[in-house]
Amino acid sequence: MLLPDLLHALADLTGTEPRAAAAATAQALRAAAETDFPRQPPSALSPGILQSAALPGHPAARLIREAHKWLPWQDSPAAALQPTDLRAIKSVVTLLGPGAPIPSRTLRFGLFYQAPNTTYPLHAHAAAETYTILAGSVHWQAADRRFPLTSGEAIHHPPNLPHAMRAGAEGFLAAWRWSGDIGFDSYRMLPDPDV
Repeated sequence: MLLPDLLHALADLTGTEPRAAAAATAQALRAAAETDFPRQPPSALSPGILQSAALPGHPAARLIREAHKWLPWQDSPAAALQPTDLRAIKSVVTLLGPGAPIPSRTLRFGLFYQAPNTTYPLHAHAAAETYTILAGSVHWQAADRRFPLTSGEAIHHPPNLPHAMRAGAEGFLAAWRWSGDIGFDSYRMLPDPDV
């Protein structure tokens, strides 16, 4: 099974972030590299996930493609707090966290896919968050800053920073990490001042 290689690659990637929570996340991923994940049913977005994972990008993207059938792609744990139309444009794997295959009460870590040319609107939460783009491209908004991100680039949000994402023409695949207040009670969708 390819999950050990993927978990080690994700640990290596996360371990490059200069934050104590990132180092703890990397350690937890390495320690769980032999975790036995059951085979998963495909997601409705599996074709897009597999296409994005095949794009040139971080080596972890290829490993995500190869291990796809063992990854539990699903709606975000925050889906109940989001407009229902967002479920058709994104999918999430939570690898580490409360109730995840790799249990943690203090950290969350996983994978994120967003379909081509779609927008995940402005939102915020109490967790500190880091996204690292693994394949594809995205136009990011963090508070009033807007900028492109491509494979290998990362963005860190302090708690409660409003942010939004507009996927590029091929969609994008990313790794995400939460620390601090990792509950979903604070998760909120925000009005977009540009609309």
